[in-house]
Amino acid sequence: MNPLFTPLDLRSLTIPNRVWMAAMCQYSAEPDGKGVGAPTDWHFAHLAARAAGGTGLIITEATAVSPEGRISPYDLGIWNDDQVAAFRRITAFLKSQGTVPGIQLAHAGRKASTERTWVDRGRQIAPDEPFGWTPVGPSAVAFGETSTVPEELTTAGIREIVQQFADAAVRALAAGFQVAEIHGAHGYLIHQFLSPQSNHRTDEYGGSFEGRIRFALEVVDAVRAVWPEDLPVFFRVSATDWLSENPEDARDGWTADDTVRLAKELMAHGVDLLDVSTGGIVPDATITSGPGYQVPFADRVRNETGMPVAAVGMITEPAQAEDVIASGRADAVLLARELLRDPYWARHAAHQLGGTVSAPIQYHRA
Repeated sequence: MNPLFTPLDLRSLTIPNRVWMAAMCQYSAEPDGKGVGAPTDWHFAHLAARAAGGTGLIITEATAVSPEGRISPYDLGIWNDDQVAAFRRITAFLKSQGTVPGIQLAHAGRKASTERTWVDRGRQIAPDEPFGWTPVGPSAVAFGETSTVPEELTTAGIREIVQQFADAAVRALAAGFQVAEIHGAHGYLIHQFLSPQSNHRTDEYGGSFEGRIRFALEVVDAVRAVWPEDLPVFFRVSATDWLSENPEDARDGWTADDTVRLAKELMAHGVDLLDVSTGGIVPDATITSGPGYQVPFADRVRNETGMPVAAVGMITEPAQAEDVIASGRADAVLLARELLRDPYWARHAAHQLGGTVSAPIQYHRA
């Protein structure tokens, strides 16, 4: 069988193939009122199309664990029961198509309170503007020159957010999700604690590597404690801040070496798979890009730690994705923009490579 279309077992869950959909913000939820943070018809159509297209696992966009954890007022959330009820329609449909539904639990930290990307290029909304609020972070260090300076979290504030992740995981399970992914990448709050570029704390949550990963591990432990033992927990990481790779950039950042060290800790704390991405901690990092440019980071984690990994980053061609799996560089590929261009990418790839994916019964004559 083609390796891209073989099932992957994680705990008791079987994911039918290795073509997965990465979390992608849609900025399409209601910003306030009863429907705040709840998925709409747009989210249903967006996710359902990829399930009908044969995608093995679909991970929702960054879904906030609190109102203040949204990166924009238009993000999804999972902090109340109305949101849970709205998600059930989506998870039920995904399961009916043989697709595993996953949710990315997130807190945007200092990057919160921003406009949609197509409005003023996603500028930060000031606390005194409509739908704006004051973001929080590990330190009072703004994301960019024009960004709002966040409030530095107290120890009590950190513990409150850890509990919010746990509460969100309980609601996610009630909503029908089978995979919980903790968002520790792209400059979101957990990443802000990991990186010395944004974490200037001198208490137990800062300074050393052990201090900077403490918040991440506390969130993992809190989620794992309430998530069923037979279902997997993922963690999304930015493998590098793209600072150490640039000899002309003297700033300290999170590195690939740090990611390998973190992966070993995450395994010991019950994380089943590392979703390996990059970047996001500073707006002006010099990023090396190209087809599959982030795959080497996933490869390194998998082959130095033995931890299952998913690779992402300009994976667009079926043969390219097949090679990533067949060569042992990753256990799955996460497609993002390519699945926006082609919701049926998995079906097309299976036809091209000689694999099979689940298809809606209505399409069996196609």
